[in-house]
Amino acid sequence: MSENLSVVRTLPLFPLAGALLLPRGSLPLHIFEPRYLAMVDDAMKADKLIGMVQPRSEREPPTLYTIGCAGRITAHTEAPDGRRFITLTGLSRFTIAAELQVQRGYRRADVQWDRFGDDLIEDVTDTIDDQALLASLRSYFNAHSFDTDWKALEDLPVSALVNLLAMMCPFEPREKQALLEAQTLEERARVLRTLLDLDAASTVMPGNSLQ
Repeated sequence: MSENLSVVRTLPLFPLAGALLLPRGSLPLHIFEPRYLAMVDDAMKADKLIGMVQPRSEREPPTLYTIGCAGRITAHTEAPDGRRFITLTGLSRFTIAAELQVQRGYRRADVQWDRFGDDLIEDVTDTIDDQALLASLRSYFNAHSFDTDWKALEDLPVSALVNLLAMMCPFEPREKQALLEAQTLEERARVLRTLLDLDAASTVMPGNSLQ
């Protein structure tokens, strides 16, 4: 990847609970609030970058976790009523150094990239047990009566599988944040399996039967 994010010092921030973006992941978003419509407009006129962050609280404005992930708008459609449908493609995680003055209703921050310099390098590994991960996922899906295309998941490279599951599974914001902050793919896979196993174990109560 030829991105040079070191020259980017300021990002617009989009706090959205449970919406996790990871490097090389794709996150579709439906934008309808005026402040975030303004944010998308400004991003489209500039470098198309938006920083996704998890809120720490439900109050308004929420306090934010200090680590997020920057994504570039790679798809953009405007509905007749002004709503936007965009897709963010994840580039790299960042650390919020300081928040700046609110602009057109949306939050901005000075950011640092140093801690996650390896995010721009494809993370390929053969040390993750993908079969154990899929077994944990089956237990989790059974506990929630979810269904999926298992063949498609089994055919994914393990790096893509880990990141897809981390982004798509409906974990709590603090759990999503733990997945985001995992330094390596192997660490993220361990956190992911732990979350899947704990959730499945807590969901299956005595007397319940799984199909």
